[in-house]
Amino acid sequence: MIDDFSGWQWINEPAKWSAGDDLRITADARTDLWRVTHYGYSFGNAHMFGTTVPGDTRVTTTFRGDYTEQYDQAGAVLHADEDNWIKAGVEFVDGALHLSTVVTRGFSDWSVTAAPRPAESVTFDLHREGDTVMVRYGLDGDEPSTLLRLAYFPPGLPALAGVMCAAPAGSGFETRFIRVTVV
Repeated sequence: MIDDFSGWQWINEPAKWSAGDDLRITADARTDLWRVTHYGYSFGNAHMFGTTVPGDTRVTTTFRGDYTEQYDQAGAVLHADEDNWIKAGVEFVDGALHLSTVVTRGFSDWSVTAAPRPAESVTFDLHREGDTVMVRYGLDGDEPSTLLRLAYFPPGLPALAGVMCAAPAGSGFETRFIRVTVV
């Protein structure tokens, strides 16, 4: 199930993407979404596609990717501005798929854990309510019922709600978003 993308917008539109029965995005090389912490750099050139919402919302996406290079990543995003955003999804780290959440409020922090088992597709759900975002996931068609993270997000701050992907170290990769909804 793909949302009607009328009114959706890009932040950093990729060179290659298409929307039909699914949403396919090929991440351009050397794209990332990170702010200062540990590495000392800030990148805001990841591909983000979504719709702006004024407050409470729920973003749900099911996707699969052709991850091959360190830090290849895809998932859901809430992006208010360069200092306030959350991305959650799958990231390829040290040769394996990991479930990843980055929360940024001026500085990024990263929560990462190995996927509990191999999966062809992953579903992530970001539920924003008041000053909180609950991040849940499910594997291979399971509903996103497993809590991965509970994070603060500034209430009442409009944010782009949608999907993202990036290829920080590699030459790029394709993500196929099978389900994308924002309610």
